[in-house]
Amino acid sequence: MSRVLAFLSSVVMLAVSGVAQVETWQIDPNHTAAQFSVRHMGISTVRGAFTKVSGSAQYDPSNPGKTSVEATIDAASVDTRVSMRDDDLRSANYFDVAKYPMITFKSKSAEPAGEGKLKLVGDLTIHGVTKEVVLPVDGPSAPVTDPRGNTHVGASASTTINRKDFGVGGASSMVGEDIAITIDVELVRPAAKK
Repeated sequence: MSRVLAFLSSVVMLAVSGVAQVETWQIDPNHTAAQFSVRHMGISTVRGAFTKVSGSAQYDPSNPGKTSVEATIDAASVDTRVSMRDDDLRSANYFDVAKYPMITFKSKSAEPAGEGKLKLVGDLTIHGVTKEVVLPVDGPSAPVTDPRGNTHVGASASTTINRKDFGVGGASSMVGEDIAITIDVELVRPAAKK
C-alpha cells in the first residue's frame, strides 16, 4: 500500500510540475505589428497594418505543443498611410468596423515544426466569419530579461487568406483577393512579485 501511495504521490508531483511549466505571456502592443499586403489593380503591392493588437499566450518552453494563443485586433486601427483609403477599408465596403469591430484569432492546436519553429492551427474571425487557418511560426525566440525583471520572447507568423472567404467585399478589379498576413509579436511575462 505504501508503494502505491508513493507512486501516486510521484505522479501527482510530476503532473503539478508539468502544469507549472506552462506560463502566461501578454502581447506587448508597443512591439507587436499585424501587417498585410495586397495587390492593387494587379500592378503593385499595397502594404498596411493594424496598429492595435492585444492578447495572450500560454507557453511551455519544454513542451511547445502546449502553446495556445488568443489575439484581438482592432479593425478600425487599419493604417495604409492614406486616410481616404483607410476610411474606405473601415466602411461597409470592406471591414465594416461599425458592425464588426474586432478581428480575432484563437489557436486550437500547436506542434513543433523544426528547430525554432511551430505550426499553429486556429480560428480566425474577420467580418463576422470564422475560418480555420494554419500559421507557420518562427520562434519563440530565446527569452531575454529586461532591467525590471520582465521576461520577453518574440515570434513571427505568416499566412495568406482570401478576403472573399471572410465576406470582405470590395471591387476585385481594384483590390486583389489574396491577402498576405505577417504578425510580428513580442510577448512579456512580468517579473514575479516579491
